[in-house]
Amino acid sequence: MSHTPHELAEEFPAQAELISRLKQEDAHFAKLAEEYHDLNRAVHRAETNVEPVSDQVETDLRKARAGLKDQIWGVLSKAA
Repeated sequence: MSHTPHELAEEFPAQAELISRLKQEDAHFAKLAEEYHDLNRAVHRAETNVEPVSDQVETDLRKARAGLKDQIWGVLSKAA
């Protein structure tokens, strides 16, 4: 199985424990994390041509992932 880059614990290594805790305790954060996970996998599949998409779709996926990452950072920075 290949390594999928940009997982949350990799993106925010200093907050890995907090991410784990918030996934258990905060339903909103858990939903954001799950959406990020699903979107990140879609980006990875597009980038590796497992599921080829147009350049525009790939760009849109990356922008959506970045938006979710910003939301997640907002929650993490308030919870820390």
